[in-house]
Amino acid sequence: MHHTPVLVVGGSLVGLSTSLFLSTRGVAHVLVEKHPGSSPHPRAMGFTERTLELYRAAGIGERIPQAPPGSRLRRVKAQSLAGHWSEPLPWTPGKPEPPASAYSPCRGAAIAQDRLEPILRQAAIERGADLRYGQRLLGWREVEDGIVATIGDRAGGGAHELHATYLLACDGAASPVREQAGIARHGVGYLRTLRSVLFHCPGADAWLERGVQQFQIDNPRVQGFLTTYGDGRWVLMFDDDRPRGEAELDDAIRAALGMDLPFDRMTTGRWEMAGRIADAYSRGRVFLLGDAAHQLPPTRGGFGANTGIDDAGNLAWKLQLVLQGVSHPSLLDSYGSERQPIAWLRHQQTFARPDYARWLESPLETTLYGDAAMELGQLQRSHIVLGAGAELPPAAAPEVWAGQPGTRAPHAWITRQGARISTIDLSTRHFTLLSQAPEWIAAGREMAGRLGLPLDTVHVGVDVRFDHPDAFNAAYGVTARGVSLVRPDGVVAWRRPDDAPERNACLADAFRRVACLHG
Repeated sequence: MHHTPVLVVGGSLVGLSTSLFLSTRGVAHVLVEKHPGSSPHPRAMGFTERTLELYRAAGIGERIPQAPPGSRLRRVKAQSLAGHWSEPLPWTPGKPEPPASAYSPCRGAAIAQDRLEPILRQAAIERGADLRYGQRLLGWREVEDGIVATIGDRAGGGAHELHATYLLACDGAASPVREQAGIARHGVGYLRTLRSVLFHCPGADAWLERGVQQFQIDNPRVQGFLTTYGDGRWVLMFDDDRPRGEAELDDAIRAALGMDLPFDRMTTGRWEMAGRIADAYSRGRVFLLGDAAHQLPPTRGGFGANTGIDDAGNLAWKLQLVLQGVSHPSLLDSYGSERQPIAWLRHQQTFARPDYARWLESPLETTLYGDAAMELGQLQRSHIVLGAGAELPPAAAPEVWAGQPGTRAPHAWITRQGARISTIDLSTRHFTLLSQAPEWIAAGREMAGRLGLPLDTVHVGVDVRFDHPDAFNAAYGVTARGVSLVRPDGVVAWRRPDDAPERNACLADAFRRVACLHG
């Protein structure tokens, strides 16, 4: 029987992101996907600043075209594309705020999923990933030292068994892995099934010059949602599950366009609008990621696919340290503790907003958080985050947090060896200790060496320079004598705002707790 440390089931967007992040960290794994390649339907479209930061950390940021500066995804109610438009409808009703890109070195990416997946696939292969398309998981069982999976060839070949230390389920909302694990889901549940038609109409792209990409169409001939993939492809989503013949589909497209433009119908789709969050994100050695863990509809906030990509970024470094023997397996318990509340927050935010609240019998009552808070200011709590108390809100604008443990480390432009980089670039491989005080840097190196923790140190003012003398203190919430410890996924794990009388003991305790070190 062959062995792999990690078996990834599902080779779509989240599975490929998981494979990329694992292979970037040198974690050997096998990915199986029952289909021969990507879906012919473009599916997800908008990818957020946080997602682009994760891809940047994996070394492929430059391969993904980012949105123009200052661009935002805007939606209007419209009689048709060529007809009357309303004023843009806000995603988060209330006071406008700066775009999330004001807090990040990255901008979002308006790239269709079927264009992004080949980029991820190629990058994972370059890093040594073992991707097996056309193979499917037939079943699995847990044994004392891992998982034994039965893999079959979709083309009708024989089946074989594969032993894995951990099984990662990236197999979608219907997840057979989750079902076999007996993990239930809760949320608003099933709301309705919708149909769509994908068509190619480059002539319609001229209407995008006004800065609107989404259109809630309402006229006597068609009611639905029209949007673009930015490459001549458009999709019209109907508000019902009624089958339509070719002639009726063509008439609906013309009515949505409001003009006689040439188009080619490409394919039709059918999807379920629902909100469901798994009751647990792991069971034994099985972990759920993406839609297997949280089923959310497409949103202007990117709460669906982007949440799954962030799941992968959270879990990959933890698996690396556990499999290397640096950390105790209890480190992996933090995955569900951190990610499930994020999914619930995004579930509540989705169905409390006007886009989806209209489909509920009773509206959800919750505080609405802006784009920057939801994308770059969410708080993750677990036993490996030191100082993220229950009294803190689940999200806030990045500048409000100022380096709060459990939140993404703040972005600021800095200079390192003459090059202009972001502070985000400092914490992509190992735990990173940042301080202006040389005593903390020396103590960090000494204690990390004793405990066997891979650690990068950044002596602020020597190794890197901020644009303003007090910028580090303000951004990270520490004094010139303080210290901040950032995880390999860019989340602040711990900080000491000022000096400590016993630096070595203080750091040893923090290192052991945030990385679940042995001993």
